[in-house]
Amino acid sequence: MKPEYLDIPLIKNEEKQQFEITIDGYKALIVYKERPHVITLIHTESEPELEGKGAGTAIVEKTLTYIEDSGFKLVPLCPFVFAYIKRHPEWKRIVDENFKGFDE
Repeated sequence: MKPEYLDIPLIKNEEKQQFEITIDGYKALIVYKERPHVITLIHTESEPELEGKGAGTAIVEKTLTYIEDSGFKLVPLCPFVFAYIKRHPEWKRIVDENFKGFDE
């Protein structure tokens, strides 16, 4: 994550079921579903003004940290999150053991 994004707070918008960060007035978000002890990440997007600026990486890293710190397990259905974890396999430590997507 870019150093300038470290202090940007992650918002868990439970009403919209999405994690959000705001950078220079623009949003990046990850849509999620929550069950007891498990968070499924479904879709990541950022406003066009943030494309290519590392906002996607920042929201993924902040969200994965939140999931781990909160004691949840992760189901990474979002292709962007899935690809991020393939590039950073240390995050497999929080993936729900019933998720078999990385075995293929």
